[in-house]
Amino acid sequence: MVPMSAALAADAPSPAVAGVPAAPRPRNRIAVSTYSFWRFLENSKIPVDKCIEHAAAMGFDGVEILHRQMDSEDNAALQSLKQTALREGVDLCGFSIHQGYVSPDPDVRQKNIDHTIKCIELAYAMGIPTMRLNTGRWNTTKSFDDLMKNRGVEPRLEGYTDDDGFKWCIDSIEKCLKKAGECGVTMGLENHWGLGLTPEGVLRIVDAIKSPWLQVTADTGNFLEDPYDRLAKLAPRTCYIQAKTYFGGGTWYTLDLDYPRIADIFRKANYRGYVSLEFEGKEDWKTAIPKSLDVLRKAFS
Repeated sequence: MVPMSAALAADAPSPAVAGVPAAPRPRNRIAVSTYSFWRFLENSKIPVDKCIEHAAAMGFDGVEILHRQMDSEDNAALQSLKQTALREGVDLCGFSIHQGYVSPDPDVRQKNIDHTIKCIELAYAMGIPTMRLNTGRWNTTKSFDDLMKNRGVEPRLEGYTDDDGFKWCIDSIEKCLKKAGECGVTMGLENHWGLGLTPEGVLRIVDAIKSPWLQVTADTGNFLEDPYDRLAKLAPRTCYIQAKTYFGGGTWYTLDLDYPRIADIFRKANYRGYVSLEFEGKEDWKTAIPKSLDVLRKAFS
């Protein structure tokens, strides 16, 4: 099967008319996640519509909406966000949700399947073409602070194996494919904690499902060791990039990421999609987000 990035982003576009030269390769468009304005900090939750306005004023091309940041799922509210983006001249390009399928309890898995399908419909209503998925994790480490101290690694649930977890994930995501295809929402499985901690784990699921509606969301900040080699493994299957910056120092860790090098990795894989900023530093977002945009613009131009 041809990877999505290769199928949709050949090295040069095919000319529409014989003899007409192909246009130069366009730069990657840069978005910002609404999470960048909030970062789950107490008393700093900014309404999504205001995030869209801030993003447009700063010069971003698009906005990724964090589902947990939304105040309403009413269709009128969804259409209002779409209208705000139209008025401000930015795309709603990504939808980031939280769910997990790593559970031996079929009722828990079904609850997360239902949540995923509902979120696909929300993305469709807002005209958003991509949606971030997680694998989920074993949840044997109850404190996220402890999980970070252990570099994202946690013990398996007693009596179960990684093979069990991967089967649960694969079976669950397969049940979401029909709705994704109906709505035209490409799900991007993120390299995150849990079974998605390694590129091999992410690709094991994506390759097993073999659907154009499941690809990869490549997060530049979630490989704490060897990020460049690991991102290179994901690049050919990537439909969306989340790019982290840490101005002011990160809450749990800080990575000194070489964005020109990262941009080159994805350029070689013919990635033409969005690069979405996830600012995770302690600096005031009013100064850190514009600085982050400058970093990403220069690297991915």
